[in-house]
Amino acid sequence: MKIAILGAGALGCAIGATLTEAGHETWLMVRSPDRVNAMRNEGLRVDDAQGTRCIQVRAATRAAEVGVAELVIVLVKSFETDAAMRGAVDLVGPDTLVLSLQNGLGHEDILADIVGRERVLAGKTYVGGVMRGPAHIQSGVVGKATYIGELDGRLTPRVQAVADAFNTAGLATTVTDNIVGTMWDKLLVNVATGALTGITRLTYGQLYDEPLLKATSLAAVAEAIAAAQAAGVKLSMSDPEQAWTLAAEGLPAAFKTSMLQSLEKGTITEIDFINGSVVRCGQRYGVPTPVNATLVACIKGIERSMADQRADQQRQHKETTA
Repeated sequence: MKIAILGAGALGCAIGATLTEAGHETWLMVRSPDRVNAMRNEGLRVDDAQGTRCIQVRAATRAAEVGVAELVIVLVKSFETDAAMRGAVDLVGPDTLVLSLQNGLGHEDILADIVGRERVLAGKTYVGGVMRGPAHIQSGVVGKATYIGELDGRLTPRVQAVADAFNTAGLATTVTDNIVGTMWDKLLVNVATGALTGITRLTYGQLYDEPLLKATSLAAVAEAIAAAQAAGVKLSMSDPEQAWTLAAEGLPAAFKTSMLQSLEKGTITEIDFINGSVVRCGQRYGVPTPVNATLVACIKGIERSMADQRADQQRQHKETTA
C-alpha cells in the first residue's frame, strides 16, 4: 500500500517506520528540508523495546514529490489541519482515503470540507513517540492499540483493508463501529496527562509519582466523562482511574507528552482540541468543567508568555542590529 503520513513528527515517524519495515511504500512528510535531508542521508534511527536500528525511509516536504497515495494518515497538529491538507491535495486521487489519527476532536469535519466526507476515516492511536533528533526517534509501538472506523459506523471492506495492512505491520489495529466513542476514549487519556505535564514540565515517571497531580487528573477526566455521557457518547470506560492507568501503559518513565514536547520547542499546543473540547461540550450540555477550564487557562498563559518572550527577543534583535 502507498501511504503518506502528513505531519511526520515523533508519532508519525514511529508509525511510518513500522509500516516501512513491513514493506509498504510509506512517505514521511514534514515541512523541514533539514529533517528530510537527514532522513534521506542517514535513515531514521529508531530506539524502542527491541533496541536501536536504522531504517531507510522515504521523506519529502511537498506532496507533488510523493504523488497520489492510497492512504493519507493525517498527524499534523490540530490547529494546522486545514492548511496542511489544502497544501497536500496532490496526494489525493480518485480512490484515496484520508485517515486522521490526531489528538482531540473535530479534525474529521475539517478534512471533510477539503477532500469530501466520503473519503474520510477516523481513528485514534495509543502509539507513542519522542523526537531525539532530526532523524532520530524513541518509539512506543509494541502493545499500543489503534482503532479506526467509518464516520457513519459502517464496517466496510476499505476500512478493514487499512486495518489488515496495519496489523500485518505490527500496529495492533481494530475496526470499530463506534469511532466517536473511541475518539472520546482517547481524549480521556489526553485529558489525564497532557495539560498537567505541560504546566509542570514533568515526565511520565515524575507525574505518576505525585499524588496531588493524580487527583487533579482524575477530576479532569471525571468532568470529561460526564460531558461525553451528557452528549450521548458511548464510552468504553466510566472510571477516571482507567484513563489514568491506560495513559502510561507501555511507556518509559522518561516519556514526555506531545503537549510538553510542543511547549519545550516553544510552539503552541493542541489544548483547544483536547481539554478545550471538554469545556465546549460541557457548555453545550450544561455540565460544569472547572478543572478543564483551569487547565486550558494555564496552558494559554504559558503560550502567551512564550509569545511575549519571542516578541521581546525580536525587538532586542532589531535594536541591536539597527
